[in-house]
Amino acid sequence: MDWTRVLQVISAGLIMGGIYALIAVGLNLIYGTMRLLNIAHGEFIMLGAYTTYWLYTLYGVSPIISMFLVVLLAVIMGLVICRLIFLPIIKSSKSVAVLEGNSLLIFFGLSIIFSNVASLLWTADIRGYSYMTRVIQVAGVPLMYNRLIALGISLLICLACFLLIQKTMLGKAIRALIQGREASKLVGINDGFIYYFSFCLAFAMAGIAGCLLSMFYEITPFMGMPYTIIAMIVIVLGGLGNILGSLLGGFFLGLFETIGVSITSPGLRAILTYSLFILVILIRPKGIFGRGVY
Repeated sequence: MDWTRVLQVISAGLIMGGIYALIAVGLNLIYGTMRLLNIAHGEFIMLGAYTTYWLYTLYGVSPIISMFLVVLLAVIMGLVICRLIFLPIIKSSKSVAVLEGNSLLIFFGLSIIFSNVASLLWTADIRGYSYMTRVIQVAGVPLMYNRLIALGISLLICLACFLLIQKTMLGKAIRALIQGREASKLVGINDGFIYYFSFCLAFAMAGIAGCLLSMFYEITPFMGMPYTIIAMIVIVLGGLGNILGSLLGGFFLGLFETIGVSITSPGLRAILTYSLFILVILIRPKGIFGRGVY
């Protein structure tokens, strides 16, 4: 057995899994706390990728530095969108089903707006740049610097998110709100603050994922939707409303995809992913880890 090849496949799976986890946790956080179906989540990945691309190509700003600006912009957008659009519909919706339906339609509209505005501003040309592409050996495995950076940053952010949810009072408040909105209000939890925090954190994590992806993948105005779908698959794997499950599910899907492709063919990636998605829905509808496992 070629152990170098095995380690290379596992490392590639962990890299993609970390990015998948970043994307899925934010999407699951918005749904868990606010019951909003954010199918425009991938468009914020796209915006983060374009912001990083233009800062690097026009001004020579490192993508690592760009990440801080992307987070700031994502937080501002999150505050504005949450305040002007979604807090009013949360208050006016008479049931969770109505809220989910309205949010789905609104986010669908935002997805179309963002992708088409990006296409008008920057055309539909595929873009990309070269950043830290030198190959180094790690335990005998050849890896590019940019992918190692992506893995390190995604692991760090995932760990920070886990500690936030598990070890802090804010994390306990978030978990309480996910488990029962009315009950959390009775014990004095400020749901408005958590709505803002969850929205901004989700957008920030999507923007960071866009920064990381831009270092080694092509950028287009329509790159967001596939990642939104992947995030939804991860959420189903980890359990709807289960933040820790999204973290584990992201790494699981990344490893599953990479190992499956290495055994079969790159052209079968989508088939493998959706087959796993359907299998989990049929066998374990609440996800591999199930809802409520925090």
